Amino acid sequence: MGTFTPLSAAGLALILSLGLAGCSPTFRNHGYVPPEEDLAELVVGIDTRGTVEDLVGPPTSGGVLEGGDYFYVRSRVRTFGPRRPQVVERQVLAITFDQDGVLQNIERFGLEDGRVVALSRRVTTSGVRDTTFLRQLLGNIGRIGPEGVL
Repeated sequence: MGTFTPLSAAGLALILSLGLAGCSPTFRNHGYVPPEEDLAELVVGIDTRGTVEDLVGPPTSGGVLEGGDYFYVRSRVRTFGPRRPQVVERQVLAITFDQDGVLQNIERFGLEDGRVVALSRRVTTSGVRDTTFLRQLLGNIGRIGPEGVL
């Protein structure tokens, strides 16, 4: 057997530490939700869309209709090695206004308050139904006639 040198022990330690560092989780933050101190300055029934934007900033997204409500969304995603990324924290702040644009309500929702909603789903069905390629190939042998040759 060979001898175990200090240089090979250092190389092995380096390889193991790099391997373990590659398995540590990484986190990504997306979006923005105003801090509670800024929200405390808003007064329901008094502030308008303009004052809300001035105090807490423009929203991440707005309501569907023009003049809709404001939504601020922040997510924290964890990736661990080759596994699929997982949302570990999500916060949604909904600021609603009445027809005159006056602040009506401020609500905060977390990941535990909601469920996953598919916003868009496009599925293309194939003409193949539980049939293997070989079955399709052999199934067409008797269907070709003289008119199909030309």
